[in-house]
Amino acid sequence: MTRDASDKSMATDQETLEQLKQLELTQRGAEGLVGKAIYWLGIALALSHIYFNTLGTMSELWVSAIHFGGFGLLCALMVPMKRGAVHAKGLLLLDVLVGLVAVATAAYLILFENSLYERGVHFIGSDWFAAFLAIGVALELTRRTTGWFIPVLILVALTYVFWWGKYLGGVFNFPGLSLETLLFRSYFSGEGMFGSIARISWTFVFMFILFGAFLVKSGAGDFIVQLSRSAAGRMVGGPGFVAVFGSGLMGSVSGSSVANTVSTGVITIPLMRKAGFPAKFAAGVEAAASTGGQLMPPVMGAGAFIMASYTQIPYLEIIAYAALPALMYFLSVGFFVRIEAKRSHAHAVEDNVPPLGVVFKEGWHYLLPLVVLVALLIYGFTPTYAAGLSILSVIAASWLSSQPMGFRDILDALAQGAKNMATTAVLLISIGLIVNVIATTGVGNTFSLMVSSWAGGSLLITIILVALASLVLGMGLPVTASYIVLGTLSAPALYGLISEAHLLQLMMDGGLPEAARSIFMLADPAAATKLAEPMARGDAEVLLSMIPGDFKSTLLEQALDPAVLSMALLSAHMIIFWLSQDSNVTPPVCLTAFAAAAIAKTPPMATGVTAWKIAKGLYIVPLLFAYTGLIGGTLTEMLTVFVFGVLGIYALAGAMEGYLEGPINWLFRLLALLTGVVLLWPDLPLVLKLVGAAVFIVLFWYSRRQAEPATA
Repeated sequence: MTRDASDKSMATDQETLEQLKQLELTQRGAEGLVGKAIYWLGIALALSHIYFNTLGTMSELWVSAIHFGGFGLLCALMVPMKRGAVHAKGLLLLDVLVGLVAVATAAYLILFENSLYERGVHFIGSDWFAAFLAIGVALELTRRTTGWFIPVLILVALTYVFWWGKYLGGVFNFPGLSLETLLFRSYFSGEGMFGSIARISWTFVFMFILFGAFLVKSGAGDFIVQLSRSAAGRMVGGPGFVAVFGSGLMGSVSGSSVANTVSTGVITIPLMRKAGFPAKFAAGVEAAASTGGQLMPPVMGAGAFIMASYTQIPYLEIIAYAALPALMYFLSVGFFVRIEAKRSHAHAVEDNVPPLGVVFKEGWHYLLPLVVLVALLIYGFTPTYAAGLSILSVIAASWLSSQPMGFRDILDALAQGAKNMATTAVLLISIGLIVNVIATTGVGNTFSLMVSSWAGGSLLITIILVALASLVLGMGLPVTASYIVLGTLSAPALYGLISEAHLLQLMMDGGLPEAARSIFMLADPAAATKLAEPMARGDAEVLLSMIPGDFKSTLLEQALDPAVLSMALLSAHMIIFWLSQDSNVTPPVCLTAFAAAAIAKTPPMATGVTAWKIAKGLYIVPLLFAYTGLIGGTLTEMLTVFVFGVLGIYALAGAMEGYLEGPINWLFRLLALLTGVVLLWPDLPLVLKLVGAAVFIVLFWYSRRQAEPATA
């Protein structure tokens, strides 16, 4: 499929596109003078950011300010102040003014930063004015792109620091900072708007979003869809597998669940309906599969880069550990597709699709940039340099096709990459204000201690609380923002509990180092004798509970290998990252499911419920992160957890649906449920796991015997 053919097919479905526009903020298009301004401003921003990330030597604070000013102006031009006011000229003038104010506040910081330090960091009138304007513009642009929730949350956080925090009692009492100090940290320093989150935004996030824009412009997106159709289109229920396969591959390019839904859903959802799938199920599959796009390496949305920054674990290592869990998630969605295909007698509808070998032979070069990207990361290049060189490889690879990228295509890709980044940039800069408040006040540690207290030291209850928090936050926050807030607040609690689980196992095995034993002796002089040999779990828990909270971090560092602690931290963040995705498919606010519903013409809320059911892997896999060696274990251990986990999820899907290859009655549904729990339960003997696998295989065979010949 050529880019022109794809564009024509997208343009013909005007009704679908109109419905999709109702789900997103109406943005100004490419027509007219404003459209040209957006286009050329996007190109200028893309080129300047490429320079900053490769050859530039400017202060990071100044680059962050330019990032805010430039994308603030672009966002103000693209997203009108009022919904549906695309053609209102009066509001356009206000939008331009808001954008110019963003540019002015960035310029003020660059021009007058040194003067502020020369005055001993004492504000004058213009400093107050610029700081208030910068924060106000950031809040307004965030309101336009995400609604009122985040701006209100930011105002609550900021006022807590200098106003009402001092009136609270208990652990949340904060003596307060002066308003001048707060504004300095929020605007003039590298801690607030222009802190670590802003640096992540203009480095990793921008470069990979730009990389994705170049890939799509080169025709890689069309190739991915065509490759998926060739690989799975002729199977029973093939269009459903095309949605799963295509969304997984597309997610490695775009890292956006809504973008995945819009780009692949307009093809896969009609195909699924034509094959015989219920419309609501077809939309739910597309939404669930597209949500998994942000879990699929090498591009996992902005979260992977933020995770690398938080944990100080190399990005390459993160995506390596993310691969098997992502595959497990897509298989879990595929199981629901298989079950529904058998139940609905869905059939293949793509008889004229070229063979897989032919499609791959014609488009193999589209995969070269991904190979180049991974190779550069393995070789030791930073992610930003790797992304920059991979962009060049996209252009070079396109010349192996019949439609090489020309100068105009390159300009279009630069502009599109900047436009794709605009709303994300203002969001991340605004979220930096919340992160700064959490770091300044210590609320993050307080919240983690509070969660641990509520959970009574239970890792499972802590994960459930984090899942509930992610669901609530996801109703008002996009996925990236939800992960940032939850990661800042609750990651320490999860990390501590996962690390303590490793410590308990070490105590039970009798392998505690001498330095760690001395810490236990401070709480219990008889601990040395107890720890000299393996001990029961209950005794280990009692002894650990005697250690004061202030000493636990030291104890963990003395007792556990740094690699184990690193994997515990990665597991904690991966749990939060996965649970943050549930807002895409969980009612009442699930934009990805709503986008799929618009394409399928199904009730949005009912589609959301279906997507939530199909996306059960989002809740099961994080439990494996916490209780098994799926992250950080040996290769054998990870593969063992993966194989039994896949079979267990399939068994649970069969129990939920009452169907595998054929119908199963309530007794066998209970058996399937029990089998799934056994296969997924950690620390069970291998023999019991093998018995569970054998039972599932027999149950699968039995259901196949019950199936009608037409569905075989």
